Amino acid sequence: MKILGIDPGTATTGYGLLCVEKDNFSLLDFGWVETNKNDSLQERLILIHQQILSLIKNHKPDVLVIERLFFASNAKTAMAVSEATGVIRLAAAKNKIPVVEYVPMQVKMEICGNGKANKKEVKKQIRKILSIRSPNHKKSHFDDVCDALAVAICHARKGMIKSKEEKERR
Repeated sequence: MKILGIDPGTATTGYGLLCVEKDNFSLLDFGWVETNKNDSLQERLILIHQQILSLIKNHKPDVLVIERLFFASNAKTAMAVSEATGVIRLAAAKNKIPVVEYVPMQVKMEICGNGKANKKEVKKQIRKILSIRSPNHKKSHFDDVCDALAVAICHARKGMIKSKEEKERR
């Protein structure tokens, strides 16, 4: 099974692709879609949509996983991220790929064992789990990649647990 994890954003949308086989998962691809801050929101959303469509076409994931938006203090940012999430969902729908969402606390609990872990702790665990490093010139974008990979790993692990439980019932 291929899992495409996405961390939606209008400036940077992180992504990470995992392959899950039995009780193991491996990293197939990761990166980000970066938009120009001088472009209109519509232009940025079009670029995000096109790039996600391209990822889907190239990698053919079985499921797309998104971290559910946590509405904090900035409503304007939350609205823009919601719109980015919408165009990502549209790309998945056009390709008949199911979309699964997890709240940040679920992801942090699965990755760090603590639902209140901070970004630095999550990033450290992702680096450890997948043995990856951030490109030197794009450390801030790598945060978005780590969030995308974290949600993909969360989904993979939840699937592994479910699979083990089903086998034990037989």
